[in-house]
Amino acid sequence: MTTTTSRLPTYFISHGGGPWPWMKKEMGPAYDLLAASLADMPRQLGRTPRAVLMVSAHWEAPAFTVMANPHPPMVYDYGGFPAHTYQVRYDAPGAPDLALRVKSLIEAAGLPAHSDAERGFDHGAFSPMAAIYPAADVPMVQLSLRRGLDPAEHLALGRALAPLRDEDVLIIGSGLSYHNLRAFGPQAREPSKAFDDWLDRAVVGATGGTRDAALLDWASAPAARIAHPREEHLIPLMVAVGAAAGDAGERVYHEDAFMGGLAVSSFRFGG
Repeated sequence: MTTTTSRLPTYFISHGGGPWPWMKKEMGPAYDLLAASLADMPRQLGRTPRAVLMVSAHWEAPAFTVMANPHPPMVYDYGGFPAHTYQVRYDAPGAPDLALRVKSLIEAAGLPAHSDAERGFDHGAFSPMAAIYPAADVPMVQLSLRRGLDPAEHLALGRALAPLRDEDVLIIGSGLSYHNLRAFGPQAREPSKAFDDWLDRAVVGATGGTRDAALLDWASAPAARIAHPREEHLIPLMVAVGAAAGDAGERVYHEDAFMGGLAVSSFRFGG
């Protein structure tokens, strides 16, 4: 595979809610800080990658499943939003060659892998990418989580995918550092801060095996099950950390009052 002179970092991003980039009129400035942080990613990278591998919280499958569609359609996997948001388009090309490479790396690590030639982009992918690469001119492949959401398995997945960083592929885990739809707003201020503070210590304050061990035991963190009653929005972080190996982490986005009271963050590893 083609290598580059510098290894790309990996990211775990908080991707926001639903089709927010197309709701500026309805949302006002609520997403300005998140949008700015995502839009800054190309500057941080210093070059345009040949493709993005996106691991979204919104796709789970029995085996790790990679999108092989050369022209991915849209998956409007949300409800209750304005009618126009069910017509939005993010027409980035797929990358079947990358899909094959991803599948082979996963299989070589002894993990179950499938491909899906029909799958399209869900909002965990197309919403943040509309801010990162608004021209939709960077090929993107999505990779599912595996049902069961085993942290160790997803760390192992990240380790299997690490060679892609030297092949000019940007690995992004897309979720939310706090995701409890029944506890948003001011009531979530304290638990979201407690968990976010722990998360920053776990992934920025440590590296390597110490960091992995903290993430494996994430459910013991302060307010963990308030922040994540179900952990699908946290598990993409495990993939980003696994692919990061011993590279240090940095918090590249943070706010304490997102959506009326949430502490939320995004992280970069390496680079």
